[in-house]
Amino acid sequence: MAEYILQLKNIHKSFPGIKVLEDVHFELLPGEIHALMGENGAGKSTLIKIISGVHQSDRQGEIYLDGKQVYIRSPLDAQALGIAAVHQHVTSFPDLSVAENVFIGHEKIHSFAKVIDWKAMHKQANDLLERLDAKFDSRVQMGSLSVAQQQIVEIAKALSTNARILIMDEPTAALTSQESEDLYGIIRGLKQKGVSIIFISHRFEDMYTIADRVTVMRDGRYVNTWNVPEVNDNTMVVAMVGRELVQFFPKRDVKPGEEIFRVEGLCRTGFFKDVSFTLRRGEILALTGLVGSGRTEVCEAIFGVTVYDEGTVTLNGQSLHRGDPAASIGAGIGYLPEDRHKQGLVLPWEISKNITLSGLDQFTIRGWIDLKKENAAAKTLGEKLGIKAQSVYDRVSTLSGGNQQKVIVAKLLNSDMKVLILDEPTKGVDVGAKYSIYEIMNELAAAGYGIIMVSSELPEVLGVSDRVVVMKEGRVTATMDVKEATQETILRYAAIQNPPSVQVKAPGA
Repeated sequence: MAEYILQLKNIHKSFPGIKVLEDVHFELLPGEIHALMGENGAGKSTLIKIISGVHQSDRQGEIYLDGKQVYIRSPLDAQALGIAAVHQHVTSFPDLSVAENVFIGHEKIHSFAKVIDWKAMHKQANDLLERLDAKFDSRVQMGSLSVAQQQIVEIAKALSTNARILIMDEPTAALTSQESEDLYGIIRGLKQKGVSIIFISHRFEDMYTIADRVTVMRDGRYVNTWNVPEVNDNTMVVAMVGRELVQFFPKRDVKPGEEIFRVEGLCRTGFFKDVSFTLRRGEILALTGLVGSGRTEVCEAIFGVTVYDEGTVTLNGQSLHRGDPAASIGAGIGYLPEDRHKQGLVLPWEISKNITLSGLDQFTIRGWIDLKKENAAAKTLGEKLGIKAQSVYDRVSTLSGGNQQKVIVAKLLNSDMKVLILDEPTKGVDVGAKYSIYEIMNELAAAGYGIIMVSSELPEVLGVSDRVVVMKEGRVTATMDVKEATQETILRYAAIQNPPSVQVKAPGA
């Protein structure tokens, strides 16, 4: 019996004008959870697309399954070999039932009548859901499920093809801590049943918690493979980035100045109530809390995406119009939304056009866009953020998720703003790119910008901000100086029972 269920040797892949993979090796043991890690643009996505049949490796590459060489020329070939993928962005049909999503493309058909065997399909779908400890039925409409529940359906879809190898691409990126723990339990259960799992993640905690071994890629090349107990944060950072980061968060040297922005008594029925806080020039203010605390809803209302019922928002003493994003932009407020694909990017457009979209007036002369100036500005910002692409003329849809995120940050930096609202600015971004974004935030703060950063990552909150505003169930439960804050303190106010309707300061704040 072969030692490895899957083995890749000497994998190369080039696209016109760019070499993506060069001499990559990867080995997966039977019943193993193997983490695959690296910066955005390291080649992870291309490698798993080769394994799942979306791309084919160049001629010199070899793939072995159970010790026998195989040729995977299409996703159907991969499926026939027992390989399935659960992608980061759920590819479901929201108006169809769970069972229809699970068996899409390989529906159960009556042998004689040649029509769909709905009874058999729902029974098998429910059997798969029960195997995954799902608490919903196969007849439920897919669009009514949470992101975590949709992930379970995607896993059930993969198992419905009798997959022996399951590729999971950033499955915890959009999940809460508890939902991630539940997913870990499901993955461990699959491992016990003999399924081998390739687990792609940017989160070190995922690797430490769930993986047996970890392979790191950098710049399209294989770096090394370790048993997880053998590595630590520093080992991983050096392997992924190619250099040692002395610290994960840049030093904050900016001393905040006078107040420039104030939110007072903001209310929106059913979403948040009596939200108040201030922002100073050169300050990074973290807005945190558990998922569902109302952080994003408050930011959307401030910017004008939604309309709040009561309260005031003022910039430099001037009240802003409710429900008017254009007025907010004109006043000098920039907003980076949490949902990148729906609200942050025009996917079919070029990188340059996405970056410059928010400030076209800078490149316009008598109604005509100066394309040379526009592209030069986009290139400068792209290089500053380390966007990995052949040129600024590439379509944004061709970039990895992390590089798409960098394009959105670049778009925001292209405009002349006074206050920046950044909703999860490093979500789905690797450790090296995170550090770059933190440095840029520091530079902007030093230049006098006020920054509101929404974040679910408490180390990020403590490492980047000057002050912290904690929310629970739509209300502010604490405002504290970061020097007085700890993860325990923040979590206590984020989970406090019966949160008060007025702002509460943490001890010592």
